[in-house]
Amino acid sequence: MKICSRCVMDTSDAEIVFDEAGVCNHCHKFDNVQSRQLFSDASGEQRLQKIIGQIKKDGSGKDYDCIIGLSGGVDSSYLAVKVKDLGLRPLVVHVDAGWNSELAVSNIEKIVKYCGFDLHTHVINWEEIRDLQLAYMKAAVANQDVPQDHAFFASMYHFAVKNNIKYILSGGNLATEAVFPDTWHGSAMDAINLKAIHKKYGERPLRDYKTISFLEYYFWYPFVKGMRTVRPLNFMAYDKAKAETFLQETIGYRSYARKHGESIFTKLFQNYYLPTKFGYDKRKLHYSSMILSGQMTRDEAQAKLAEPLYDADELQFDIEYFCKKMRITLAQFEELMNAPVHDYSEFANWDSRQRIAKKVQMIVQRALGRRINVYS
Repeated sequence: MKICSRCVMDTSDAEIVFDEAGVCNHCHKFDNVQSRQLFSDASGEQRLQKIIGQIKKDGSGKDYDCIIGLSGGVDSSYLAVKVKDLGLRPLVVHVDAGWNSELAVSNIEKIVKYCGFDLHTHVINWEEIRDLQLAYMKAAVANQDVPQDHAFFASMYHFAVKNNIKYILSGGNLATEAVFPDTWHGSAMDAINLKAIHKKYGERPLRDYKTISFLEYYFWYPFVKGMRTVRPLNFMAYDKAKAETFLQETIGYRSYARKHGESIFTKLFQNYYLPTKFGYDKRKLHYSSMILSGQMTRDEAQAKLAEPLYDADELQFDIEYFCKKMRITLAQFEELMNAPVHDYSEFANWDSRQRIAKKVQMIVQRALGRRINVYS
């Protein structure tokens, strides 16, 4: 397996390309594109203040001027505290898909109490999300987190429209999430793909489960409703380790033993399902992003990658918990783990429509002489 000479991405990404110095395409993309969208210097503060000013202006006279999704992870938790400092009035939304750890619930309570924000928790119909997650397991695709992620974003948009909120604030950031191979996933927002997988493998209708259509996501919400997604952490000198320490000292935030420890499902999916079934170790993406943004050295990343993804006893406990909650046997779980893998593209999806939408966007941009971007 060939590894990039600068970050730690390797040929587990089937489309990775290396230059003559052994540097991969993800590093070049960061240098040539993504680094220009990351403002960690004084200019970031100026840009952010301009955005915040517009959010406050557009939200004047309303109960809330923006909406934030809160998972209990470091990124969204740190964002919530910074939003308080910026003087915004967000509606905080947490989507409970049935897999919250007790620690995540505790951290969310601490954040909301400290900030004094209103919290709306949307509890997904368990029987529906269980059926959808089992359908994805049977489909044997890599992106098992889509049922949760799509519900998370769909709920955010629906609550934003219901409360006449134009701005969705996201903890997503390039400092820790710049690297993500296209070969590893389909879009979490692709409701066409989601419904196709559920139609083939699901056993009950999705009556309560909220989705967002292609037209809603690309046209209705951004252009008709004028909604915009803002990623404030891209306008700060965001350092994840320092942010976690800050949260610990400020609100008594308690850290998770493993990445995505806030969700029992996501922890098992990322630390066991993906590496075992597909050979994908998502730590490589995270650490590579942190190398590129200057938060970690390559040697430090390689040392951390040498650590086991799971403690054996913890893994067994989580598998048994998963099986009990999903009402399947350990034998059925092993059967699902050993089934032949499939790519999301083997099911109906929105990829062709997305390509057309991007071409239209380019034409409109040329006609207007400026970029059209619904994300900041």
